[in-house]
Amino acid sequence: MMIRKYYPLAILGLLSTTLTSCELVEGIFKAGVWTGVIVVVLVLALIIWLIRKVF
Repeated sequence: MMIRKYYPLAILGLLSTTLTSCELVEGIFKAGVWTGVIVVVLVLALIIWLIRKVF
């Protein structure tokens, strides 16, 4: 159980020592942008589906 508690911290430590700060920030922003795009597309698809069901 104790290992699971520190698992994210170990990954963060590994990433901080293997990547430069610019690469790490770039990776975070790329993941954020694509996550945002996917969420917006899914929400729009849901709204369109609901409108079609109503009418």
